[in-house]
Amino acid sequence: MRFRRGASLDPSQVQDVRGRGVGGPVAIGGGGLGLAALVVYLLISALGGGTTSGLDDLVGVPVNQGVPNTEALADCTTGQSANESEDCRIVGIVNSIQAYWKAELARRNARYVNAPTTLFDGAVNTGCGQATSDVGPFYCPPDRTVYVDLGFFDDLESRFGAAGGPFAQAYVLGHEYGHHIQNLTGVLDKVRGDRQGPQSAAVRSELQADCYAGVWAANATKTGLIEDVSDADITQALDAAAAVGDDRIQARTQGQVNPETWTHGSSEQRQRWFRTGYRAGDPGACDTFNRPL
Repeated sequence: MRFRRGASLDPSQVQDVRGRGVGGPVAIGGGGLGLAALVVYLLISALGGGTTSGLDDLVGVPVNQGVPNTEALADCTTGQSANESEDCRIVGIVNSIQAYWKAELARRNARYVNAPTTLFDGAVNTGCGQATSDVGPFYCPPDRTVYVDLGFFDDLESRFGAAGGPFAQAYVLGHEYGHHIQNLTGVLDKVRGDRQGPQSAAVRSELQADCYAGVWAANATKTGLIEDVSDADITQALDAAAAVGDDRIQARTQGQVNPETWTHGSSEQRQRWFRTGYRAGDPGACDTFNRPL
């Protein structure tokens, strides 16, 4: 993946609160499983799923995320900077994802609402409550924000066994913004009360977000920010998708696989639905709620 050197980036779409501690860390949710165990946990709280989690009382309450470091990403204004810096690459990826979805929803006579990405380290306060880096990247529906500790991408390689790479990062961000699209279109409401199992609404939601990530990847160059997406890039995305499959994680951490507790889908499913979106290049191909998984 290369960015067009002269392309203009908008760093305001990414907030940097790294080093702006929010107090003692509160371990929640993911249990170190990052992306593959996180989003449904937060959605249960954020959408009023009736759990006894301490997050429930915080949903919708204004929070102090820390003062954004407005200078940290100030130089991330061109595609050239995105080619040279990881921080700026994140800005470029976020810009491209949002540019695609804004145009796509407009084409469908719907309105896209920008969602910022917040970079944090250690812990962060959100509209879904306080989260630590252990839970991995996530999207919080009440404040319509994607949260990422960039250290997760190192964990993706060291703990999950993924090959890593820039497009593994792009896949993760594309997945989280897929949840934003679901939030805007009301799909997240379907997760209520159907939180785990191989055919659950939770799994269908996650696989649709994988598919949406593939759709963006297919259209990334059309946003004018990204010059090319290579076969090697797609291989990185597929490798990351496999690494965070429920079956792969359960086998690593528990020594056995139990589909009845799945919340995101198997490695094969996650790869297949990303491919489905990538090959179609159309979100209409991502109807995981009415098609066999």
